[in-house]
Amino acid sequence: MEPPEQLGVRCGAQAIVTIGLCFVSVATPKKVRRPATLAIDVGGTGLKASVLDAAGTLMSDRVRVKTSYPCPPERLVDMLATLVAPLPAVDRVSIGFPGVVSNGILLTAPDFVTRSGPGSPVSKKLLAAWTGFDLASAMEARLGHPVRVANDADIQGLEVVSGAGVEFVVTLGTVVGTALLVDGKLSSHLELAHHPFRKGETYDEQLGNAAFEKVGVRKWRKRVREAIANFHVLINYDRLYLSGGNAQALTGHVDPSVKIVANVAGILGGIKLWDGADD
Repeated sequence: MEPPEQLGVRCGAQAIVTIGLCFVSVATPKKVRRPATLAIDVGGTGLKASVLDAAGTLMSDRVRVKTSYPCPPERLVDMLATLVAPLPAVDRVSIGFPGVVSNGILLTAPDFVTRSGPGSPVSKKLLAAWTGFDLASAMEARLGHPVRVANDADIQGLEVVSGAGVEFVVTLGTVVGTALLVDGKLSSHLELAHHPFRKGETYDEQLGNAAFEKVGVRKWRKRVREAIANFHVLINYDRLYLSGGNAQALTGHVDPSVKIVANVAGILGGIKLWDGADD
């Protein structure tokens, strides 16, 4: 389960905006150093967004709503447009999505092809609708700004790595995500979460939030340590980073060389998708 998030900056005037049944506190917009980037983090249980200035500094509160199901592509586009409406004006958009993404087109959308959310049965109709959906073009048409889309774990990786050597990022939230970077550059995206892990189940099935809640934190931590050992043998990384809503439960329970990073990296990394765009 993702930990509760504190929505609201503790300075400046604020406005209260109603999104669905969710009351969101939005800070009065500050002067933004351009270009301003709208960073959106799409998750299986929640949708989050904020605005980053040219230096990557948060310029507004994060806004968040629950992901509702069933969720065909057009419904997600509607929810995201409503979510970001109260945020300050921007010049461009970055979106992190939990699936395989190629040039803004979704090749897979494991959470969103389900009938009622992660872990529920797959809908053939939704599978057909999501496979090959051009999320970047759809959001560009809706928001009127250029949009770049990448895997959500890849975006977190861009934010947290040192940029030297082989670095591996594992996100532990609703589902499991992975990102591999070499000298700060993204390598081919590997959906390791869907590979066999133990007892005939995948890493996703053994380490995702449903498993966390089912088996409890002690058994879940043991599974994570086993997964880390597997990943190290497979990838021989120089550094490992753990992120996502459940990663903080591992503090003090993994090797000190493993860095546990804040889940906000999924937002802050959005600006990295535009590196070089202003050169």
